[in-house]
Amino acid sequence: MEINGKIVQVLAEQSGNGRNGVWRKKEYILETGGNYPKKVCFTVWGDKIDQFNLQEGNQVNVGIELESREYNGKWYSDIKAWKVDKQGESGAASESKSASMPDVSTFSEEGGDDVLPF
Repeated sequence: MEINGKIVQVLAEQSGNGRNGVWRKKEYILETGGNYPKKVCFTVWGDKIDQFNLQEGNQVNVGIELESREYNGKWYSDIKAWKVDKQGESGAASESKSASMPDVSTFSEEGGDDVLPF
């Protein structure tokens, strides 16, 4: 599932020790667009906090996983981010990546079996 919007608030990072070791998480408030904007709080866990490097004001497309669990008769929902594409940056990154890639259609098979095309 994906959700689009603008990061309007970055909450403080939380960390602790659990049965699987040290954990850390950071929550972000995203505001959707449209006639009736909604605010959604989603969580980024572990090393993805540094990898995504989200800042207030970023326009993003977030791949999310929804999960609900019951505790003492009440239900609690989590929205966890597993992928983030910053809008405006993904196109430039893919263009620079493709510019450095060689055109593999120019290789021929005349070189013999011991010649690799890279």
